[in-house]
Amino acid sequence: MATYQNIFTQIQVRGPAELGVALPAGDFSRDGKPWFSRLLGLIGNAQIGPIYLGFTGVAATICIFIAFEIIGLNMWASVGWNPGEFLRQLPWLSLQPPSPEYGLTIFPPLAEGGWWLMAGFFMTSGLLLWFVRSYTRARALGLGTHTAWAFAGALWLILVLGFIRPILMGSWSEAVPFGIFPHLDWVGSFSIRYGNLFYNPFHCFSIAFLYGSVLLFAMHGATILAVSRYGGDRELEQITDRGTASERAALFWRWTMGFNASMESIHRWAWWFAVLTPLAGGIGILLTGTVVSDWHGWAAAHGYAFSE
Repeated sequence: MATYQNIFTQIQVRGPAELGVALPAGDFSRDGKPWFSRLLGLIGNAQIGPIYLGFTGVAATICIFIAFEIIGLNMWASVGWNPGEFLRQLPWLSLQPPSPEYGLTIFPPLAEGGWWLMAGFFMTSGLLLWFVRSYTRARALGLGTHTAWAFAGALWLILVLGFIRPILMGSWSEAVPFGIFPHLDWVGSFSIRYGNLFYNPFHCFSIAFLYGSVLLFAMHGATILAVSRYGGDRELEQITDRGTASERAALFWRWTMGFNASMESIHRWAWWFAVLTPLAGGIGILLTGTVVSDWHGWAAAHGYAFSE
């Protein structure tokens, strides 16, 4: 029987709980006794806990909980507090921003956009606090801050959609509603109103980076699984001390992709592609309505689309 373990094996090797490196002096302690989940062990690390939140983590969790509570209770109220109807209609329920006549009013009536503003405030505060938590945790543990800045890329798009662009347009009504299908409806109507986002070059960049990152992550994960029998899953060791796993993986990439992605460089490729997805998308949304009001007209004027 093979001695290596990966997603295709059914044997789970389980040892003493990993408690992590020592925290800096005066820092909050990790909470909870670690336990193991066989289900999670089928796809990754089976250990859950100990949990560390700290001040920013607790504050972020509280803020995001309040936001979800406001959104959920407003949606529930919209169906007359009927649990069955709430579950049945949940994908179509929404919490809408204030209507155009309120402009950028900070305190519109609660039922006419005030709840949306409150939910947005707590949601944004929670996400910003989570960014601070990711950054400070990385610094405290001696890590690079790549995860925090990747999270900031997503934050940029969120802030553009719900805060920066509405302010530039002079109305909270330009923001995205909370809800699943209402959110998608907003995207569709937004594209139609401004001449089709397909002609927005930054939208094109964003989609290219999105599909590119999916391809890179899928190929990287598949490649590592394919060479895990040679120890390829121990990537840090393969970076510092090349072995047959990294050599075979590099050869595979050269033969199938035409270029080599090393055990280290593939993560930089994937990181940049993933981060540039919301960055480019945010720029495209920010320019829509503020600088360009008709993307098809703009594209036709610049030889990017056929003019009628």
